[in-house]
Amino acid sequence: MADIKFQIKKELGVLSEGSKGWQKEINLVSWNDRKPKIDIREWDGEHVKMGKGITLNKAELLKMKEYLNSIDLDELELD
Repeated sequence: MADIKFQIKKELGVLSEGSKGWQKEINLVSWNDRKPKIDIREWDGEHVKMGKGITLNKAELLKMKEYLNSIDLDELELD
């Protein structure tokens, strides 16, 4: 399997931290020298190892923002 090249262009925020110190983050990341995308995944403290995640282009991010803004949190059973 080929190595995956990445560069975190901008750290946007930490969503949570796990018990082993890994953080679920939202960042702007360029994968394999391509145009950066919004990326949500867990990272180790040095940003060397990563977990599975999702990437979103601008259109997908705008659609997600629209959906999130329409959610009534009082209707959901979230902790």
